[in-house]
Amino acid sequence: MAERLQKLIAASGVASRRKAEELITEGRVRVNGTVVTELGTRASEEDEITVDDVPIHHEDRIYLLMNKPKHVLCTLQDDRGRETVIDYLPDIRQRVFPVGRLDYETTGALILTNDGFFANQMMHPRYHLPKTYRVSVNGVFSEEMAAELRQGIMLEDGMTLPAEVVIESVSPSGKKTSLSITIFEGRNREIRRMMEYFRFEVLRLERIRYGFLDCSGLRQGECRRLKQFEVRKLAELSQSGGPDQPISTPAAES
Repeated sequence: MAERLQKLIAASGVASRRKAEELITEGRVRVNGTVVTELGTRASEEDEITVDDVPIHHEDRIYLLMNKPKHVLCTLQDDRGRETVIDYLPDIRQRVFPVGRLDYETTGALILTNDGFFANQMMHPRYHLPKTYRVSVNGVFSEEMAAELRQGIMLEDGMTLPAEVVIESVSPSGKKTSLSITIFEGRNREIRRMMEYFRFEVLRLERIRYGFLDCSGLRQGECRRLKQFEVRKLAELSQSGGPDQPISTPAAES
């Protein structure tokens, strides 16, 4: 199947998509021996593609599930020298990237891959892949508040989709509530902003389920390869799960 040339170069691990565009416009890329400088050019994995006269090799697709630790960044590198999820990967030759983000303080289920199409399915606003979080907050989170989340609340970037909320426990002193929240969209820091809406401080936040996947058997920082049936099931779930309502916000994670 023909794809944009810069996408094929990026998928090979030779360069990022943006760098691949620079290589093309600089005339450093050939397709079947012909120099190509147009960014709209399409090619396939059957074509011979070279960068600076060196053939690129198409990577096998890889899909990983990680139990992300706290105080680790969901990025490929950090100019301040902080740990990133890439530092926790086993030795693999493919260049992978995280699908969406868990913020610095959040732990739990995170997918990494080198499959851009699959990543877009997981993150694109038109899909409604369910993601479940265990949240601990200071004080008593009431059933009335949970009912509001089940209807949707107004945040600064618009109305949230209805969430599934279960209050799991309230400490005897009333100083802490633990609850699980399932959301069907990927707004930036959505769970934390939901709690801020009710003036609660988040004490702990863990993503315990991504679609149907959980981190059973994985210690924090460990990862495993997804099986092909799991990848297929995630793709199917992303297009069938959650409420059938439009989302207008860009994909990011809590």
